[in-house]
Amino acid sequence: MKKCLSLILGTLLFVSCGSEPKLEWVSTTESVPWEARENVAAEQEAVLPDVMIHFDDPQQTIDGFGACFNELGWTSLSVLDVKDREAIMEDLFFPNFGMNFTICRMPVGANDFSRDWYSYDETPGDFEMKHFTIANDKQTLIPFIKNAQRYNPGLSIWASPWSPPTWMKYNKHYACAYTGDWIEEPYRNGLSADSIGAEGSNMFIQEEPYLQAYALYFSKFIEAYKAEGIDIFAVMPQNEFNSCQIFPSCTWTAAGLANFVGNYLGPAMSKQDVEVMFGTMERANYLLVDTALTDPASGKYIKGVGFQWAGKDAVAEIHKKYPDLPLYQSEQECGDGLNNWGGAVHSWNLMKHYLSNGVNAYMYWNISLLEGGISRWGWAQNSLVVVDETTKTYRYTPEYYVMRHVSHYVQPGAKRLATSGDYSDLLAFENPDKSVVVIAGNNAPEDKKVHIQFRDNVYAPTLKANSLNTFLLKK
Repeated sequence: MKKCLSLILGTLLFVSCGSEPKLEWVSTTESVPWEARENVAAEQEAVLPDVMIHFDDPQQTIDGFGACFNELGWTSLSVLDVKDREAIMEDLFFPNFGMNFTICRMPVGANDFSRDWYSYDETPGDFEMKHFTIANDKQTLIPFIKNAQRYNPGLSIWASPWSPPTWMKYNKHYACAYTGDWIEEPYRNGLSADSIGAEGSNMFIQEEPYLQAYALYFSKFIEAYKAEGIDIFAVMPQNEFNSCQIFPSCTWTAAGLANFVGNYLGPAMSKQDVEVMFGTMERANYLLVDTALTDPASGKYIKGVGFQWAGKDAVAEIHKKYPDLPLYQSEQECGDGLNNWGGAVHSWNLMKHYLSNGVNAYMYWNISLLEGGISRWGWAQNSLVVVDETTKTYRYTPEYYVMRHVSHYVQPGAKRLATSGDYSDLLAFENPDKSVVVIAGNNAPEDKKVHIQFRDNVYAPTLKANSLNTFLLKK
């Protein structure tokens, strides 16, 4: 009869009895996505682990994973037979089934993946919002969200504008950047060359009647969606407030946003019982965020921060300075419309970066797009689902599987776990039910055996070349 033996020589060495639980294992490569692999038994000989998981050092709590409800997401899914569309929606939103999405974003008015430009009130000077309407959204975003709620009634939704109504902006236009004659129709935005904006400036009119009206605009949005059975739990005041774009956009200074949040939006949202988060932040300069957090007026209202694009390089500093402040990865970088394996590898590296640096929630960008992923303004982007308009068929992309490797297994309330060792291409979590999830990548061109220590056991799966793997150890 074999004896169980453990050995400590500076670093933990391990031996296991054969009755130890096995790891459930799913693997994805470019050619074989989501393959259930043979469960891995604990090692029977003393080995030095490549990865040690520190259960005594829990990190941030995970709120969940999701994506953004965009108009072109709904119009592309609507090309499909209802049965196929419902299968996708069930896969994305039914709890503990497929993607297991629990928290999603939506735009307030038009964004770059809307059918065209619109806002909820384009009547100049309507400071009382008498002409406010969400009629446009009743055709697209509302049925999209309500369809998701059929599968997950508890889905959490937050919102942010890309542009305020045009009459609230100095240039009276939804865009900030000039497309010029070199961009062909229908992608031109009609903005004149003398009406462009610039980073580091306030394009929103910084006068009290406009700021008050814009806070009322947010309140009307919250109330109108609530009347449709959709509760918005949080808002961010501006998508990418430093970015001057050819599509709906509006630059603000950090001080301008702090004033708006502290004296107008914050009080208005408090009356609606809706949280205000700062962002979305798309620059590496963490001081732009800190300006609003340390401002006496705005700081008391800001309950979290959203980061995307180059904002990823500001996350660590904000998390270090405000360790208990909720942080969201608010929009994954969008790719180029090719939806290839390279995009999937980039997505995995982004997830590792954000989650390792303290974010509590992670949002993909486009849920679904037609083949090619072209926006109203001519930008090709990736998506989780690609729809062929001609054949009325769909396929899941490599990035869908990357997201699923994490979101399917990591439950709301999970704690990220610190790890150490020579192998760092991984993330580890402990769910509320005490099950342990490890997502491990192997970006090398050859297979690699990795020894992973889970509490008192070491497991040694051989990861396929260029693969992503999820391991689940149930209590």
